[in-house]
Amino acid sequence: MADINVGIAFAAGFASFISPCCLPLYPSYLSIITGMSVNDLKNEQNRKEVRFRTMTHTLAFILGFSAVYYTLGWGAGLFGEFFMEYQDLIRQLSALLIIVMGLMLVGIFQPRFLMKDRKFNFKSKPTGYIGTFLFGIGFAAGWSPCVGPILTAIIALAASDPGTWFPLITSYSLGFAVPFFILAFFIGSTRWILKYSSILMKVGGILMILMGILLFTDQMYRITIWLQSITPEWLKF
Repeated sequence: MADINVGIAFAAGFASFISPCCLPLYPSYLSIITGMSVNDLKNEQNRKEVRFRTMTHTLAFILGFSAVYYTLGWGAGLFGEFFMEYQDLIRQLSALLIIVMGLMLVGIFQPRFLMKDRKFNFKSKPTGYIGTFLFGIGFAAGWSPCVGPILTAIIALAASDPGTWFPLITSYSLGFAVPFFILAFFIGSTRWILKYSSILMKVGGILMILMGILLFTDQMYRITIWLQSITPEWLKF
């Protein structure tokens, strides 16, 4: 079951990256963290230098937002361990939270106070890699109506099973970081993903609702059974 949740967390990180709240701003993020304009990033001249600067600053940015995610995950795991005797209640409350977040992504439940972006706005990013690291912290510490519900679901999942917070957060961070790194090589090539990002968010919301129902009823093992049923024999161990 832990392996299934880790896979879900990785997919959730990827969904956060391609969400309509994040992907359209990707070129701007790269421009801010590197200190170069989008045109400079696309310039073929001095390509190696631009790529090195882009990748190293991207790494610092990722470390910054990962620090916040690990802190949240650790807190959720600690909460779950402290109230271990109420584990069933925590599991059910976490499941309800995941369902509510799923309803938000689908568009059925959209409270005004959660449908607004809340981010730390840097008028000018502090220079250097430390500045990029701090910008990553500011990015993760904010809230957006696309990324927030997905991350909340992963944190809730970590609280429902305290011992899994570290692999869950690691997988979520990797799910976000890997496409961030890959697209750093292909700046300007995100339009085809944008075309389908809203649809993918709604599909993700439906899956979150189903996962929340299974978690509430303590039937998460059914995901494992279903995956086993569709896995070809040559891939089974």
